[in-house]
Amino acid sequence: MDKNIIRKRKWQGSLIFFAVILISYASSVVTNFDLIDGVATLPAAFQWIVSNLMITADAFEKLPGIMDKLIETIFMSIAATTIAALVSIFLGCMGSKTTRTNGALSVFARFIASASRNIPVVAWALILLISFGQNSMTGFLALFVGTVGFLTRAFIEAIDEADQSAFEALQASGATYFQIVSKAVLPQCLPQMISWTLFMVETNIRSATLVGILTGTGIGYTFDLYYKMLDYEAVALITMTIVIAVIMIELASNQIRKVIL
Repeated sequence: MDKNIIRKRKWQGSLIFFAVILISYASSVVTNFDLIDGVATLPAAFQWIVSNLMITADAFEKLPGIMDKLIETIFMSIAATTIAALVSIFLGCMGSKTTRTNGALSVFARFIASASRNIPVVAWALILLISFGQNSMTGFLALFVGTVGFLTRAFIEAIDEADQSAFEALQASGATYFQIVSKAVLPQCLPQMISWTLFMVETNIRSATLVGILTGTGIGYTFDLYYKMLDYEAVALITMTIVIAVIMIELASNQIRKVIL
């Protein structure tokens, strides 16, 4: 490789490194963050965690109620994700350059994907909270809207990257639009679509905990309730059940991905 190119890349790398350092320092000044003080508080923080977040026999007595709320949260996340996936397939076909029917619908589908994806789920929960109040519907809609944006974008990219030969062959033979989509496009993209949907199920279960704190539903509400009661043993048990549930669902998702991909 030319020495000038190597020298240029070294200079670029050095400039990027110093720019990151400068931005980090400026951010710490603006936010009044002291790294040394932050590191110094870590031992005390870990000591508090060990002393307070211990699961006791009294906490296990609350396990049936906690499990009911956890199952409610998991089912709500799965329902929001699967319904959002169906809507996203339609929007993905409209937004893709390969399967779009006209430019206006393509722009509309991409706008929906961009708008719903770039607003965090927590923000959607706060927005919908004003209209629907604290109930399960608010949490469901917040997860649904955020998932539609993410999956629509992922499905558009999956369709655009699909092999065009089958699409062109059916189009040349006079097949209808729905025949082309069902026979040429979806069979190729379905494994990726299922994989992204499973990923969003895992993500939404995590997000549903935080959304539940805002909407007063599910495991998030139970966590917030015991936390405000200073019942840290129950908080530790809730945290453990959430972690175990997410790990189990992730393992199941990985097994499904191995089969379909």
